[in-house]
Amino acid sequence: VQQYDDEELEVLVAEAHLTGRKVAAHAHGADGIKAALRAGVDSIEHGSMTDDEAIALFKRTGAFLVPTLMAQESVEKLAQSGVLKGQRADKALFIAPLARENMKKAIAAGVKIALGTDSGVFPHGKNAHEFELMVGLGMKPMDAILAGTKNAAELLGLEKTLGTVEAGKIADLVAVDGNPLDGVKTLTTPAFVMHEGKV
Repeated sequence: VQQYDDEELEVLVAEAHLTGRKVAAHAHGADGIKAALRAGVDSIEHGSMTDDEAIALFKRTGAFLVPTLMAQESVEKLAQSGVLKGQRADKALFIAPLARENMKKAIAAGVKIALGTDSGVFPHGKNAHEFELMVGLGMKPMDAILAGTKNAAELLGLEKTLGTVEAGKIADLVAVDGNPLDGVKTLTTPAFVMHEGKV
């Protein structure tokens, strides 16, 4: 359910933006997503119950959706295996298929998407699987790659230094054996990583 009323959200966003800060709203439910978007947040994290009205708001405001598909996949598997029980399992099994369908609609509508995984709920190190999940729901491989590079940098306000390969930007590069446009799974096993110009 929505946890802040509209006026509170508007003040939170206005105050953050006055200081040059971005605002990310953690929202699964449709009402909370739409209230946060109307208030001017920069991104919605999860966005599981994104409906048609929310998609229109994403498009109008230019906010990013960070769908964290790996988190949804993880809790769904935990529910299916019996690790999650009771209401937590029921919720995971109810939300996961709806979230996938809503993500397909958001992709088709051209909502701006940035890659985020919610790693920490599950171990770090497998984060590139998010590319596979995005493509599996209808994203073009290049759009998925941009979600994890250019779009993510823009969302964080770091597009002047990160996110694309250009002179003057920080040299953060990954190389893989194969063309990720032919199969994004190749991104899950990088052959080379450079961070800030160091291999």
